Amino acid sequence: MRQRLSIEDYTTGILAGDRIMLSQAITVTESRLPADKELAAAILKEILPHSGNAFRIGITGVPGVGKSTFIESFGNYLTSEGMRVAVLAVDPSSQKSKGSILGDKTRMEKLAHNPMAYIRPSANGLFLGGIAKSTREIMLLCEAAGYDIILIETVGVGQSETLVKSITDFFLLLMLAGAGDELQGIKKGIMEMADAIAINKADGDNVMAVNHAISAYQNALHLFPKSESGFLTKVLPCSALMENGMDIIWALIQEYEQVTRANGFFHQNRQKQNINWMHDQIREALDDLFYGDPKVKTKLQELEHSVKEGKELPGSAAQDLLDVFLTK
Repeated sequence: MRQRLSIEDYTTGILAGDRIMLSQAITVTESRLPADKELAAAILKEILPHSGNAFRIGITGVPGVGKSTFIESFGNYLTSEGMRVAVLAVDPSSQKSKGSILGDKTRMEKLAHNPMAYIRPSANGLFLGGIAKSTREIMLLCEAAGYDIILIETVGVGQSETLVKSITDFFLLLMLAGAGDELQGIKKGIMEMADAIAINKADGDNVMAVNHAISAYQNALHLFPKSESGFLTKVLPCSALMENGMDIIWALIQEYEQVTRANGFFHQNRQKQNINWMHDQIREALDDLFYGDPKVKTKLQELEHSVKEGKELPGSAAQDLLDVFLTK
């Protein structure tokens, strides 16, 4: 059983950079228990003035692109430059068991033992968007604990990946070369969201294929509308396995930060993200209230059966449930 600590215990430990206390606070934040949700809200309120100073980077890519290898290589490079790095790695939950492997520390063994890095795997709990339900809160806790860079590894590329973009400052898309028609391997919408594209595995006999892929992607990017950030998306080669190109990618990210801070986009984007977060919290609270309502619970099973048997339209069943919920 987890030891019950005070709000002051948590906040003092987090601000002191205590990794154990940080981990315990994250566990509280991820909990669905009412008492823990109340405690988590109190902790977040206390640490909020000390958060927001890290640079947040979302990293996604096609299956087999080597996200974990890249993050380990990139994370080790950043720590070698004197930065403290927190990796929030999201594992997909099983549709059947609702469980998750949470094997990111195993895949990033070297980084996991790096005293300048902190890896926190989380199950997405079937939460859409390629992130876990509490990723934003965890991000704030890590920032308050003194981490300079937050790397968010997503569950993979998909249409719901837009949420990752909406909580980070920089969105990096990892791609492969030589796997058929490169431009067919990714949704157009994801490419439009990317602030940079890195073609991984640029080593050995694959270098020429990577160079061809860079030209193909760069030409495709010219057809997209200009980014709101005012920064021109670039395509770069890298080899996570050989630890090559990490310095070039970091230099590009630094350039992006300088440009977006100077033109005001960085600050405006953070403000917009906070407003979106507020609305997401409202929707989540309403969702909990609706499905937690005893009258809805009683009626839900009956209507689900009617919809399943084709006796009632999903839309009318949903309206019936809303009427039940709204009737006092």
